[in-house]
Amino acid sequence: MGVTLKTFMETYPWGRGLLRALRLPPTNGLVTVQYPDVKQQHAERFRYFPFLVYDQTPENLRCVACKICEQECPPQCIHIVGPAKDAQGRPLKAHGRTYPVAFDIDMSICMSCRICVDVCPFDAIEMDNQYELSASDRFDSMVYDQATLLKSAEYFQQIKPTEAAEVDARLAAKAKKAAAPPSPPPTPPAA
Repeated sequence: MGVTLKTFMETYPWGRGLLRALRLPPTNGLVTVQYPDVKQQHAERFRYFPFLVYDQTPENLRCVACKICEQECPPQCIHIVGPAKDAQGRPLKAHGRTYPVAFDIDMSICMSCRICVDVCPFDAIEMDNQYELSASDRFDSMVYDQATLLKSAEYFQQIKPTEAAEVDARLAAKAKKAAAPPSPPPTPPAA
């Protein structure tokens, strides 16, 4: 209750004066942001809806259609079709990775829990901070398809630089490990 009372008092000039007299440092109090003229600044860890990350071009998608995010999603709002296959049923690859035929997220039921981001072993899905999404129709316009969900790795670095740096370091370590020549088998000791 003390925090609530202090915040309430900080809202009014007489309350700030009283807090100064009591030698308590005032802050901003209850402040209304004049939206849409002034946009609220969010912390880097702010999350809203997920998006798919691609590297240089949209064809170089990080997602390999493993469907882990679809299985772990609590409200079951992620729907993946794939991976893409050829006429003989073999998986098709682009840039050395399989890719989904379709990747949809129903934003009307997504609860922004971030579980899909945490379980993705390829760092292919991340949380956006774009919260100005609306539609007049709940069903068709709130189901985002793969083309709508795609955003570049540069966009991810721009909105979340700390998290993107960690992801880039992890991906660079994986690439370095994959590029390293295999070590020769140990030789048995001479008898």
